[in-house]
Amino acid sequence: MSQAPDALLFIAPGCPHCPVVLQGLSDLVKTGEIGRLEVINVAVHPENAAELGVRSAPWTRIGPFILEGAQTPGALKQWAEKALKGEMGSDYLHELLSSGKLAEAEAYLEAEPQRLMETLAIVGDPEAPIQVRLGANALLENREGSATLAALVPRLGELSRHADHRIRSDACHLLGLSGAAEAVAYLRERLQDDSAEVKEIAEESLEKLGG
Repeated sequence: MSQAPDALLFIAPGCPHCPVVLQGLSDLVKTGEIGRLEVINVAVHPENAAELGVRSAPWTRIGPFILEGAQTPGALKQWAEKALKGEMGSDYLHELLSSGKLAEAEAYLEAEPQRLMETLAIVGDPEAPIQVRLGANALLENREGSATLAALVPRLGELSRHADHRIRSDACHLLGLSGAAEAVAYLRERLQDDSAEVKEIAEESLEKLGG
């Protein structure tokens, strides 16, 4: 059985939203959906807030997920459930990227490199907003030539065959950045693609890989 996630909450004097979040987290502790809750008053311990880069309250961490600002009890429960299951990190990345929090998304991935796979759920989603798609691609581009990106080649290869040409284009671009010889076969397939853009990107990526 998976262990319930722990939570950390920063509150501040006079904060109108802090009591609601505190109550919501306390209720989740009572039901066992959160294992332990630590509450820190930023006015009393500003050094703890500075250490984690907390700039406003309420600031909540549930498992790996950091939530800033007001949160409803329902939202807190959902994030606790996602943390318990150890999945749906793509939802968290989506939320960060839609808010322009690329640095926070980078920190989330750096903490556990295997989380990079979660970005592909966004890259492969034709309904994702353009800002979110660009952010997910940027996170992957920042890992050009890395072992973590190379490990995603099989999944990127699948995306290079996606029905949406935009996704095929992005996948071909990322395959070229992977530095992996396994990417060559997927890229060669796309040299016959119906989309001129996809073919061009596949050619450029093959040149980059020397294939």
